[in-house]
Amino acid sequence: MSAARGPLAGIRIVELASIGPGPHAGMMLADLGADVVRVQRSGDRTAAAVQLRGRTITEADLKEPGDVAAVLDLVERADVLIEGFRPGVAERLGLGPDEVLRRNPQLVYGRMTGWGQDGPRAQQAGHDINYLGLTGVLNAIGRKGDRPLPPINLVGDYGGGSVFLVLGILAALLERERSGQGQVVDAAMVDGVMTLAHVFWSMSQVGMWSAERGTNLLDTGMAWYDTYSTADGKHMAVGAYEPQFYAELLRVLELDPESLPPQRDQGSQEVLRKIFTEKFAAKTQREWTELFDGVDACVTPVLTFAEAADDPHLNARHGVVEVDGVRQPAPAPRFSRTPAPEPAPAPETATPIAAIWR
Repeated sequence: MSAARGPLAGIRIVELASIGPGPHAGMMLADLGADVVRVQRSGDRTAAAVQLRGRTITEADLKEPGDVAAVLDLVERADVLIEGFRPGVAERLGLGPDEVLRRNPQLVYGRMTGWGQDGPRAQQAGHDINYLGLTGVLNAIGRKGDRPLPPINLVGDYGGGSVFLVLGILAALLERERSGQGQVVDAAMVDGVMTLAHVFWSMSQVGMWSAERGTNLLDTGMAWYDTYSTADGKHMAVGAYEPQFYAELLRVLELDPESLPPQRDQGSQEVLRKIFTEKFAAKTQREWTELFDGVDACVTPVLTFAEAADDPHLNARHGVVEVDGVRQPAPAPRFSRTPAPEPAPAPETATPIAAIWR
């Protein structure tokens, strides 16, 4: 077991149980060495056990005044609190920012919602797909002539949600070193999603990105930035954007550039796509992977999660760890002087709240 403690060693975090981005943010902070205590109802199974790695678990009924008082006592000794309720719920429970910051003025209070703490949709239910839909991002994902394609929950819940919550918490902790004061971090998925999509969102405002899906440089509008089926029913990912990488793509595919239309000619992309489709269909994924290995053509196999766990590059970087018998991504990013600790599995039993941080 590694003796590393991580760059957040000594930071105490109370995570009020929620789903999706809340526990994911708690996991990332625990991965970096923070002491994260998840407060949940007895028997709570709302979060996947693998996402609760590195935590201490305690149980409380937040509708019981005595349990709320115990949580407030715990928060007095914490650096950060994370909650993912709808706006106003924490206040009704007696755990809102005013009460908590009165008890602990140096606390960073991290709030995770989809729509934000205010605005006409603040009290409305929503999911990842809705936050992408309202921000213009979902409309940009998909193939030409087809419906928008939800990119699983990576962009809203985790990219625009938990990652931005963690960013806000770390920024507030850094600011606290100067001011000595805590503050509230309002992390809304709609805000995070729009920031993630900044370049495309902004390009669309100045006429450099078409609202028609599948017609732009990086949304499968170009034949040299797409996926192709192989002879064994698997796929290859092609991202030969720059001319030098495109030249290498053609060389490995044994195509004469003089016989092809210009790389970026919008009207010739379907011709190129048909040629590339036929070429890739002639060999298996393994054969193409070997042919493109070490070649700067930006062509790689499309792997399943199970296959990725055995990828030589990911394993050479120790990118996969086994926690309680489950192979999963290792903590990221990497640190030279304060490396992250090896993740511990989620505890099987809860720790009494009175015994924590005593």
